[in-house]
Amino acid sequence: MRHQHAGRKFGRNPAQRRALLRQLAISIILHERITTTEAKAKELRPVIEKLVTIAREDSQYHRRLVLSKIDHELAVLKLFDVIAPRYETTQGGYTRISKLGPRRGDAAPMALIEFVE
Repeated sequence: MRHQHAGRKFGRNPAQRRALLRQLAISIILHERITTTEAKAKELRPVIEKLVTIAREDSQYHRRLVLSKIDHELAVLKLFDVIAPRYETTQGGYTRISKLGPRRGDAAPMALIEFVE
């Protein structure tokens, strides 16, 4: 039984899962919306919400903290300069997941994850 084992494995080892979520987070920051599977979108949501919450307070410490988590300078700049100022007064709920149809090749359920305006 899988009691107390939250999170999806995606058939990957822990390092590959972290790399997958890091790259998805970079993509959503740079493009502000991405299409991926529902499971990946649901796992990505808490990651990106925590990054935006950290970025709402702009300081050298917070920039270095976010940079240590996603390691992409352009994404960090956009997160702090463009995305985080939108949510100065909002307390959470920065992203929206919209379900799309199944993927044509393998019928995997797809979803659109984007920042809420």
